[in-house]
Amino acid sequence: MEKLSALYASALFELAVQRGLTDEFLSQSVFIHDSLQDDECRQVLVHPHIPAQKKQELFSKVFGKYVNKDLLGFMNLVAEKNREEFLLPALTELIEMIERHKGKIKSTVYFASTISESQLAEMKTTLSKKLNKIIDISLKVDPSLIGGPYIFIDGYYIDWTVKTRLRDLIIHMKEGCGA
Repeated sequence: MEKLSALYASALFELAVQRGLTDEFLSQSVFIHDSLQDDECRQVLVHPHIPAQKKQELFSKVFGKYVNKDLLGFMNLVAEKNREEFLLPALTELIEMIERHKGKIKSTVYFASTISESQLAEMKTTLSKKLNKIIDISLKVDPSLIGGPYIFIDGYYIDWTVKTRLRDLIIHMKEGCGA
């Protein structure tokens, strides 16, 4: 499934870049993706007894006035080929491709407790400067970390948590004691 989704996304990405429509494709892909996240929408989308023509009519009615004809054409093609399950993964991949193209990367940061908006803004600024990219941070809380951040960013992780430092200290002490 990932391969076909990636092929669809790559084709749409190339089209967006060639036509200078990356901003339009990005905002509209997010709109479509978010609109179809609802469980009821997904059930209709992949329902085997709803004909492709009805799904295409629904796409035109709901999205026709708001999205680029090429994105709408992609949605109609997916319905025609009975590959509706590839629509959301392909849109997700397309969104990520365009964001990478624009120098934006996503990051997930775990803290033991919530942090203030100013701390979050400072972290975004620091990471953006270090990586020379626009950083979109998703903040998660994991009390087991005790303190310090655990950061996933662009395929890498940075672990400055107290939990890990304590674990490393224990391992180091055991090795030093010959245990």
